[in-house]
Amino acid sequence: VGNGVVIDPVIFKKELDNLSKFKLDLKSKIVISRKAHLILPTHRLLDAASEISKGKAKIGSTLKGIGPTYMDKTGRNGMRIGDLELEDWKDKYTALTQKHLKMIEFFDVELEFDLQQLEKEYFEAIAVMKELTFIDSEAYLNDALENNKTVLAEGAQGSLLDIDFGTYPYVTSSTTTAAGACTGLGVAPNKIGEVFGIFKAYTTRVGSGPFPTELFDEDGEILLESIEDYDLVFNNNEYEKKY
Repeated sequence: VGNGVVIDPVIFKKELDNLSKFKLDLKSKIVISRKAHLILPTHRLLDAASEISKGKAKIGSTLKGIGPTYMDKTGRNGMRIGDLELEDWKDKYTALTQKHLKMIEFFDVELEFDLQQLEKEYFEAIAVMKELTFIDSEAYLNDALENNKTVLAEGAQGSLLDIDFGTYPYVTSSTTTAAGACTGLGVAPNKIGEVFGIFKAYTTRVGSGPFPTELFDEDGEILLESIEDYDLVFNNNEYEKKY
């Protein structure tokens, strides 16, 4: 997991739990960059408070705390994976959490939450993460390249969600183009080999923002109803339709 990623330990733990049924040796397979930033419970709360305050002008955030975490990263206030190796990491966590709580008050919106319960789940997930190996990913990957190993980097999102080249401000908070492999992993541009892009013939969008292929007619209603009627669940290597 590269340095350009922001990680929610709670979601990460759920993903590990889901993988456990495959009997994989996750501790030897997964390594995490010390420079990757942590999403705190209050980052998610900040995300929600910010969206509520915008009203109809909301961006359509996933409310996972990604934007506020990148704000702390660029503001040089963030908490990184490497901080978990320090004895006083909870002091840094507490200081950042207190800052967030004051920011939430500023938004002056109705937002109910139980921080004590959120932190209980969060610290349990942190304990699981600390069982994995934290590395200096830039050195790790460049050593691999020098030893003629193949490195496959996977990005997420589409170019229209790129922080610079997307449909700003309805974008994510990071670089989603191929260049993100360089800054998100610590690999030089001249080390990039083949780039594979996957694209759709039409635009889709979650939340708000420009959506030129949206249909407001009878066809659009049929599509909406068909999506709402089917819930696809992956189970035993087959997709089941849930009504």
